Amino acid sequence: MIGRLNHVAIAVKDLAASTALYRDTLGARVSQSLPQPEHGVTVVFVELPNTKIELLEPLGADSPIAKFLERNADGGIHHICYEVDDILAARDRLKAQGARVLGSGEPRVGAHGKPVLFLHPKDFLGTLVELEQA
Repeated sequence: MIGRLNHVAIAVKDLAASTALYRDTLGARVSQSLPQPEHGVTVVFVELPNTKIELLEPLGADSPIAKFLERNADGGIHHICYEVDDILAARDRLKAQGARVLGSGEPRVGAHGKPVLFLHPKDFLGTLVELEQA
């Protein structure tokens, strides 16, 4: 069902400093920052040959990333994202197997302009999983 790894998301307190670390220290190619108000974050993508790193900064006090950073003051890995060929079929199959889809269960448009869903971390070895339509 799952396809390739799309990205690993890292929650950060300071997006500019984190972007500079990847760009200037590690020599990575990075995107411009992209506010995602519907998700409560601003993102930057670090482009790697085989995948991406998504740096997430809270966009407002109600951001889920702000809550994550309250519990993890230094930031850290927030979620991993896998591509799926058919997000609705994947959702239905996972729900039939007892997995919990977060939110309304309906896909929302993610930072890449494609439908995404999030799966409860307690159902996936303590890891928040994002599924993105390939």
